[in-house]
Amino acid sequence: MSRPLPITGEQVQTALDRAVGQVRLNLPKYTKRCQNHSSVNGIYPACGNTQWTCGFWPGEVWLAYERTRDDAFRQTGKAMVESFHRRIVKKIRVAHHDMGFLYTPACVAAYRLTGDEQAREAAILAADQLISRFQPKGEFIQAWGRMGARMNYRFIIDCLLNLPLLYWAGRETGDGKYEDIARRHTATCMANSFRPDGSTFHTFYMNKDGTPGYGRTCQGYKDDSFWARGQAWGVYGSILSYRDTGDPAALDTFKRALAFYLTRLPEDLVPCWDMLFQPDSGEPRDSSSAAIVACGLLEAARILPREESGEYEKLAREMVGSLTECYAVPEPKVGAGLILHGTYSKKSPYNTCFPEGVDECTSWGDFFYLEALTRLAGDWDPYW
Repeated sequence: MSRPLPITGEQVQTALDRAVGQVRLNLPKYTKRCQNHSSVNGIYPACGNTQWTCGFWPGEVWLAYERTRDDAFRQTGKAMVESFHRRIVKKIRVAHHDMGFLYTPACVAAYRLTGDEQAREAAILAADQLISRFQPKGEFIQAWGRMGARMNYRFIIDCLLNLPLLYWAGRETGDGKYEDIARRHTATCMANSFRPDGSTFHTFYMNKDGTPGYGRTCQGYKDDSFWARGQAWGVYGSILSYRDTGDPAALDTFKRALAFYLTRLPEDLVPCWDMLFQPDSGEPRDSSSAAIVACGLLEAARILPREESGEYEKLAREMVGSLTECYAVPEPKVGAGLILHGTYSKKSPYNTCFPEGVDECTSWGDFFYLEALTRLAGDWDPYW
């Protein structure tokens, strides 16, 4: 297999319209209900608004609305805003750090595009919920579980994508507490989640006295392997941190994390679920990781000097070209996703995963694929 060709402008338009067509087809199924985190035999079950992944479907709806300005997408997006407002007001399964994954694509996007005040209120309440999990000893946002419990005194690499919600809330309210906590968490994450070679730990435990403890995995193959989606969060999250802070350390982290990621890619630029493996191992791919990294590359191309941006965009176009050519769902169908061969949670002898969503569509994979196409189609104001 040869290296993928960069996707052309014309191919981007075609792929974007095709993806938006699938989102349109799914509107009736997921307006009153949310979309499950991953498909089952290629079709997403509908679910209640209780999962950490529920924000990605309304994010797709808002991207489709931006493409078409069709009121059908706006109406579904509004229904989702009402659901997400109810969820944060009633504190329905929000005792975790994933407020950014939930409320940035569902509500920050809605407010930016339509001026919906209910969406703004919900997103600010979500930011308040997120900073309520900040641990001053150790300076990090605790990922899950009862606050301060010894086995829950930890953060994970994913949280870098939750932090843009805090920077947005700080700008929106004028209150510096949001940015302060985001910066402090980022500094702790950069110092501990990224290994010297640029690879990442999924989870990092802090000691109760605030000193660094040790890295572990919950979702990678084992503690010292290279969980692909975690590495992708590290790439995208670090360039977003650089954008929001201007901190050269964040830019350096982005470059190191990206360089490591690139050394572990197969020829089609879509990694196995853990980058310890190559495709000849028989281990499943994770297309969502490629979509996430492509978005990170395009954000870097958007904000970095011209002499660097061209190479990042070319690489992103190659990744998106591979996803479009080899991973896009071939037949439109009610309940189907946008890209195949994602991996949510794969059990290994060394991790704590419950196996599900293996070699399926994933809701975040679909969202970031659609985001990457939207970025390539023209100027786009990021939700993150």
